[in-house]
Amino acid sequence: MKVSKLHGLGNDFLIAASEEIGLPGVSFGSLAESWCRRRTGIGADGVIFYQPTVGDPEADVSALIFNADGSRAEMSGNGTRCLAAWLLHSGILDAPQIRIRTVSGVKSFVLRGRDGRTFVFESTLGVPVTEPSRIPVLLEAQSQPLIGYPLAVDTGVVRVTVTSMGNPHCSTFWPEVSEAPVDMLGPALERHPCFPNRTNVEFVQVLDRHNIRVRFWERGVGPTLASGTGSCAAAVAAMLNRLADSPVRVEVVEGSMMVQWQPPGELSLTGPAEYICSVEFP
Repeated sequence: MKVSKLHGLGNDFLIAASEEIGLPGVSFGSLAESWCRRRTGIGADGVIFYQPTVGDPEADVSALIFNADGSRAEMSGNGTRCLAAWLLHSGILDAPQIRIRTVSGVKSFVLRGRDGRTFVFESTLGVPVTEPSRIPVLLEAQSQPLIGYPLAVDTGVVRVTVTSMGNPHCSTFWPEVSEAPVDMLGPALERHPCFPNRTNVEFVQVLDRHNIRVRFWERGVGPTLASGTGSCAAAVAAMLNRLADSPVRVEVVEGSMMVQWQPPGELSLTGPAEYICSVEFP
């Protein structure tokens, strides 16, 4: 079967057509876990299986998204952008706008630029969710949304801002993000009992009113170089905490993305996706 690899600022994904997976008794999740292993597989942060939609006037393709550990993800901002780039690069679609149906709804991608194998898309990712029951997060608070909530972990108390971009996010703020305990606090927050579906975690440093720097711990993956929905959640959290204003440039290890949001409207994310290679996987 043909598997293609792309990345969004170092957040890498494998793309495969679901109809090509003719393996009785083998689940998409187990395939994703096998393929994503850095030493014995192709290596990636996640896998997206796609297929053209039939009788769906709202979307061109549908996508199933899996994390590196084989678990399902409702949404991936970088992953779906990589899928949009693959659909154009391969010639499967040639429209300047691509609509992808995910578990969390239809996301729209408009091509803003292309340089060889790199595609820049502006994507519409919906309205950020702040209602705890819809995220979901099991915390009792006097006010909603949960902004700067003091959450107890084994090492003490950390203040978190909790949102959803179609998948759950927990954002924390640090004076210097390079000193944030990502490897310790990331897994502790991901699997905190208050998150029944686990959560993605952002470590955010505010540079000024329109620029933030972020490191990521992704649910089912671990530390990643970038995250699309994580960048959105970090920018939204900065705005909710009155630390930033739209548009917000999100600086990651390999570059930056731009988040725009004017409540109560939909949020947009602009960033690149680069095609790396395609392989025949036995």
